[in-house]
Amino acid sequence: MNNELLEALNILEKEKDISKDTLLEAIENSLITACKNHFGKSDNIKVNINPETCEFHVYAEKTVVEEVQDDALEISLGNAKMIDSKYELGDIVNVEVKSKEFGRIATMNAKNVILQKIREEERKVLFNQYYGKEKDVVTGVVQRYVGKNISINLGKADAILSENEQVKGEVFQPTERIKVYILEVKSTSKGPKILVSRTHPELVKRLFESEVTEVKDGIVEIKSIAREAGSRTKIAVWSNDPNVDPVGACVGLNGARVNAIVNELRGEKIDIINWSDNAAMLIENALSPAKVISVIADAEEKTAKVVVPDYQLSLAIGKEGQNARLAARLTGFKIDIKSETQAREAGDFMDYENDYEDDFEEDLEASSYEEEQENE
Repeated sequence: MNNELLEALNILEKEKDISKDTLLEAIENSLITACKNHFGKSDNIKVNINPETCEFHVYAEKTVVEEVQDDALEISLGNAKMIDSKYELGDIVNVEVKSKEFGRIATMNAKNVILQKIREEERKVLFNQYYGKEKDVVTGVVQRYVGKNISINLGKADAILSENEQVKGEVFQPTERIKVYILEVKSTSKGPKILVSRTHPELVKRLFESEVTEVKDGIVEIKSIAREAGSRTKIAVWSNDPNVDPVGACVGLNGARVNAIVNELRGEKIDIINWSDNAAMLIENALSPAKVISVIADAEEKTAKVVVPDYQLSLAIGKEGQNARLAARLTGFKIDIKSETQAREAGDFMDYENDYEDDFEEDLEASSYEEEQENE
């Protein structure tokens, strides 16, 4: 019996990741519960378990008295002498309790105590395992749609991808593998409740960390990120090594790295720009692919006035204002974009040298192509 118990505990420890000490404690509590159900009290019950062999003994501490009033707590002097002749009145005698003496109900209750402890520990282990992955990206398998939510299996637990955290237009099939961002892990009586997202900007950041070695190692930092899930993301990157091009590292050879992320996000466009501590330069970069003539930024008010060539205005603003909106989120500045003509008419544009005019035709041609791409 002891060998079977030891083997069972070892299997539970390995498969459920529940420590043997915890299980032995559960057995100890179950034996005390059985004694309480059998004798009506358990305050004087002691359990000794050998963790190496799982051999256990249950003892009832009884006081030696002349006349027994409570059999559960007292033992007569004559019976005590039969155990050991040294016992005298007032001594404490350890009387072994045989578990086979327990009734059926007491045995069932003891079994339930052990099973309850195993379930509690299993839930605790699962919670700790996934709580450690909170704010990280994991791969899950789509199980089924539950109303408008999606149930996703993460291995040992299921997660919920709610309607609000789904990218509009994304449709998944059962058994399909997808990457999700763990938003929150809650402990409940039925186990961990895991909430995941496909729309969170951190999903893109974590994907870059897993795909780009330089980002994972901290050589390249993602300083800021702005995302409209399913459509476009802008990220600003910085290199701590002057010999490493941050944008190039994120794009990869022939775009391999960024394309892998785009594929995972099902075609979502990603703009990667250079971060700059100079607000004007950062804003200029953030409005890419549009060309900028001038930027006047107010760092205290967090506002900026931007002037772009007339033919670049629609590209700078983007489809339905998306490019300007993402640039504002990325930089933290409220950006007012005007064309050169609008700026001159408003009287708040100096007569800058129009260096770009020499290449007007070339830029116009490029702009037309970029607008086509932007509006796709």
